[in-house]
Amino acid sequence: MKALNIYHPKWFLAENVGGIQSANGGDTFRKILNDLKACGYRLYPNLYKFEEYGIPQARHRVIIIGIREDLPFVYKVPDPKAYAGLDNTCRTAIECPPISKDAPNNELTKQSEMVVERLKCIKPGHNAFDTELPPELALNVKGAKISQIYKRLDPTKPAYTVTGSGGGGTHIYHWSENRALTNRERARLQTFPDSFVFEGSKEKVRRQIGMAVPCNGAKVIFTAVLKTFAGIPYDSVPCNIEVEK
Repeated sequence: MKALNIYHPKWFLAENVGGIQSANGGDTFRKILNDLKACGYRLYPNLYKFEEYGIPQARHRVIIIGIREDLPFVYKVPDPKAYAGLDNTCRTAIECPPISKDAPNNELTKQSEMVVERLKCIKPGHNAFDTELPPELALNVKGAKISQIYKRLDPTKPAYTVTGSGGGGTHIYHWSENRALTNRERARLQTFPDSFVFEGSKEKVRRQIGMAVPCNGAKVIFTAVLKTFAGIPYDSVPCNIEVEK
């Protein structure tokens, strides 16, 4: 809000997780929208499901485009139908083309014997809680059963959301090899080009990748914004989040 009030840019983009809509019973999101509007902007919030835009990952994010009220431009959400024919399976993203053995950020995570044995029992698309594990491999967890614990990718579908960090089996696991994905493989799911080199330790790189918006998804949105200001038409759909008058 401070930046908008100081610099008055023609437009801005704000991004957060889908759950921001329900935080504090929805009060947080309403306040965010009202405060942004009070800075003098028309708002176009939308929950983007990036797998619908050809991204090999079911990553859902609320993105708000704001355009200054004194300008005549109206942003429209790009129509995902234009991307319906794209192969967004995680197998294609990771294997086509093959990743070079010496690619940057491609170090393997050392897996314990226990993790390897658990993974041997888990089928693609499944996790430690929907798999009947032998007693010696069962997880001693009470209460919540997180669906991504020791979850293998389903190679025929987009990946589930790439996470920024975490332990206890929250890595993203390969569909056939008994191991976690490398950071380069995770970066492929976020549509980073192989030429993009991440700096820092393996865990810091893991966080950088997990916190990012998929590059190709961001490109779709930024391209739509630029076309809006250039007066170039494009196929669109209505925003799926309403802004109170």
